[in-house]
Amino acid sequence: MSAPAYSPFLYTFCRRALRLFLTLYNRLEVHGIEHVPEQGGVLLVANHASFLDPPALGCAITNRNVRYMARDSLFANRWFGRLLRGIAAVPISREKGDIGALKGALAVLKAGDCLGFFPEGTRTATGEMREAKGGIGFLVAKARVPVVPAYIDGTFDAFSRKHRWIRPAKVRIFYGPPILPSECDQLGDGRDLYDKIGELITERIRRLNPANKMLN
Repeated sequence: MSAPAYSPFLYTFCRRALRLFLTLYNRLEVHGIEHVPEQGGVLLVANHASFLDPPALGCAITNRNVRYMARDSLFANRWFGRLLRGIAAVPISREKGDIGALKGALAVLKAGDCLGFFPEGTRTATGEMREAKGGIGFLVAKARVPVVPAYIDGTFDAFSRKHRWIRPAKVRIFYGPPILPSECDQLGDGRDLYDKIGELITERIRRLNPANKMLN
């Protein structure tokens, strides 16, 4: 499976427009962007509290483009489908489920691209981060690329499941030092390796939560 092509021009236009909106309306702050490698396959992993998370995570990065996996039903509309493909989204069949998503994600990373991924799988209903699903450990073990953890703060207040429109809550993104393949190798190679990787990633994301830093 190969990663589908997209329009760098359209991606750049949308990224700049989204960043301008989030900066003016949600007072976007970006911290630790230097931790994101400028080239080569890299996996961005973050908490997931809102539909705002993918655009916020991606538009904060200006030195490279970020791709995402999206269920194929979102591409059903001709024009919206073209937009999604143009901005680097990768369609994944709902029938193939997690297996199809993981294959698509591996293809993106093997192609040397940057992939945004939310280990929780879906948005939290409470604002609290949940445990990672099992697929993230498999993906990291097979891809063998740097994994950059990120914590997105404020999007739950800005646009949670209960909100009908975006509110002007402040949004901040904190990127942390990458987890390298060598660090995952130290976790062993037993049956629980994937779970250990998922736990490591969850812990690194939670560590970036500014609320946790205030408590320490």
